[in-house]
This record gives sequence, structure tokens and C-alpha cells, in this order.
Amino acid sequence: MTAPAITILVDADACPVKDEVYRVADRFKAEVRIVSNSPFRIPDNPRIKRIVVDDGFDAADDWIAENATDRSVVVTGDILLAERCLKAGAQVLAHNGKPFDAASIGSAIATRAIMEDLRAGMDGIGGGPPPFSKADRSRFLQALDRVLVGLKR
Repeated sequence: MTAPAITILVDADACPVKDEVYRVADRFKAEVRIVSNSPFRIPDNPRIKRIVVDDGFDAADDWIAENATDRSVVVTGDILLAERCLKAGAQVLAHNGKPFDAASIGSAIATRAIMEDLRAGMDGIGGGPPPFSKADRSRFLQALDRVLVGLKR
């Protein structure tokens, strides 16, 4: 009996590494689901499917969390979605290749809450993550490859 297919679930609306996901998924013959509130162009490949959800708050996150399994890799920058997917048994990677896991998710959620409180008290002073770099892209490729090798075993 063969193991179920590996599926990469991509929180696509702000994902800078979709092309990298397609490339690595093709090498591993993994299924890919590009989940978003609006349509994205995807490669013509039967293993890659676009899932367009309604505009409801967290609709894409809900779809991803409901479909995440222990044979899934979720690609997201959303810490709360990462937590939901970890609970479902999925492997979770941020766009920069940083893995979310049971050991790191609690501190990531706490840091997110602290930063949210700080931003709220700064009267409109913004922030956000640093610009996405070539090094981030490279780390992501290595991390996705490593996770898929582990799931193939």
C-alpha cells in the first residue's frame, strides 16, 4: 500500500515563494493547492490546483486548516494559521524557510501579541517584516526540500 500523496497547501494572497513551491513540488511529485480570496495564475500541471474561497474573514485560513493533515506542508506567514495546521499534524513553513513547530509556536504567538500591542500604542507608526531577500528565498527552498524528503520516508 502506498502512502497518500504529499500536499503543499499555500496561503497564497501574500506568498512570495509560489514559483519555488511549484518547482520543488514538481521534483517530488507533490500535490499543490494555491488557496486565496482571488484567482492567481498557476502553471498548467494536473497536480497544481487553485482554490478560490469567498471574501469572508479568514476563509482561506479556514480552508487550509480544515484540509491540513500529517501528509501536508503548509506555507504561510500567518502565525495563528500555523498553529491550527500544526494541531492537524501538518509541517508548517514560513515564506523565509523558518519552520513553525510545537516548540516554537507558543513563543511566536506571544511575540505576535506583544508586537500588536506595541503597534496599537504607537499612533499609526507601522512596521512589519523586513523586505524579502534572496537569502530568504534560498532558505525557503532548502527548508521545503528538507521537509518533503522527510515526508517521503
